[in-house]
Amino acid sequence: MPLALPFQTAKQLAAAIRKKKIGCVELLDLYLKRVEAYNPELNAIIATDIEGARKRAKAADKAVKAGKTLGPLHGVPMTIKESFDVAGLPTTWGDPAFKDSIAKQNSLVAQRMIDAGVTLFGKTNVPLNLADWQSYNEVYGSTNNPWDLSRTPGGSSGGSGAALAAGLTGIEAGSDIGASIRNPAHYCGVWGHKPTWGVVCPKGHTLAGNVAYGDIGVVGPLARGAEDLEIAMDIMAGPDEVDGRGWTLTLPRSKKKKLRDFKVAVVLTDRNAEVDHSVQAEIQKLADFLAKKKVKVSDKARPAFDTTELNDVYIRLLRAATSARLSDELYSAAQRDAAALPDDDMSYFAQMQRGNALPHRTWLRLNEKRHRMRLAWNAFFKDYDLLLCPVAVSAAFPHDQQGLRHLRTIVVNNKKVPVVDQIFWAGYSCVTWLPATAAPIGQSKEGLPIGVQIVGPQYGDYSTIAFAKLLEKEYRGFEPPPAYG
Repeated sequence: MPLALPFQTAKQLAAAIRKKKIGCVELLDLYLKRVEAYNPELNAIIATDIEGARKRAKAADKAVKAGKTLGPLHGVPMTIKESFDVAGLPTTWGDPAFKDSIAKQNSLVAQRMIDAGVTLFGKTNVPLNLADWQSYNEVYGSTNNPWDLSRTPGGSSGGSGAALAAGLTGIEAGSDIGASIRNPAHYCGVWGHKPTWGVVCPKGHTLAGNVAYGDIGVVGPLARGAEDLEIAMDIMAGPDEVDGRGWTLTLPRSKKKKLRDFKVAVVLTDRNAEVDHSVQAEIQKLADFLAKKKVKVSDKARPAFDTTELNDVYIRLLRAATSARLSDELYSAAQRDAAALPDDDMSYFAQMQRGNALPHRTWLRLNEKRHRMRLAWNAFFKDYDLLLCPVAVSAAFPHDQQGLRHLRTIVVNNKKVPVVDQIFWAGYSCVTWLPATAAPIGQSKEGLPIGVQIVGPQYGDYSTIAFAKLLEKEYRGFEPPPAYG
């Protein structure tokens, strides 16, 4: 049975508009009614421009009637992560200090999606400074998971994942430096793509007027289907005006048409971040299915580097990349901690503080290690097309907003472990700039979504998405949360 209209993909929605099965204003109003009905309990969408959206939808309807050439997402209602600038709407990153900060122009991603025809009508919630796998802050409050309101939808693009899963929007855009696209996709049962670093320009995805593009972090799409990721990447990818004077982007298209055309490696867990058996079981089921489909599957092939060293490099480079957000007081505290902590203390807190206070000379040495790992990945991908691994150590966990994040715990295999352990799975592909697509593959015994992370070679974005498209077709498609279908 086809999904109800609010849960169809952006491609399907755009096709319905082109075929005049529904009008642009009519479709926008359908989503707005759902936002009115369901958003109060979810708090996924936290800012809107209804009047402006209706004007754009009316103009889009006129274009349809006039027989004009339409963009690939003409008339598709869209929301976008709060951290992207959208003219006339706030950009706060959940920080009360910026609660009155109104963007004057659109971020590049927002503008490119608008140019492709979307009806952008609102923004979705984030954690403070985009720094949590929960999405709550003092400006907008807390966002709930549509599969279980007592649990997190993930972060930092948590509002994005929740809005998509609940059928409140047609397509979304998020950002990812620590699984912030992949994690909400996994927790909410939708698709998300973390692009190769540098492929999608993050212009306008900064706070307080900053303009520099940072290390590791990327921006990219979330959707209710893998094909939407491909369409969105076609729209979003490419340099900004300055870089575009000198270079153009040509991502290779996947030539593989069937699952059996792929050769994949599968990773179920790692000593740095033990994965719950419920997640491992779903990935193993997928691996067994792939083997039956004559996919070449290895459970032993790995890139030639030590994963503990990878995790160390990632945490320190990650925290170095975000250290500019620290106040002078917190930076000074990080310097004191880094100097005082024993060298053999490899806890997340110790590595975080070392990264926050990282001397540039040390950064250069870590960067050299990172680039050697990039070459190890490159050698691995000469033998294997993709690597499949967890997105996170568990399905969505209950809200826990007390105390400092690195002191909180979650339950994995009936044991309490630090919630920050799962940063490992964020960095497995992220620190070396690789593309990774998150796709839903099953559910836990509690009925919570479980996804897989599909990692590909640098600039192999369309290969990871192509594999996700085949999985969606042959293994598991989108399922709405029961309370919203």
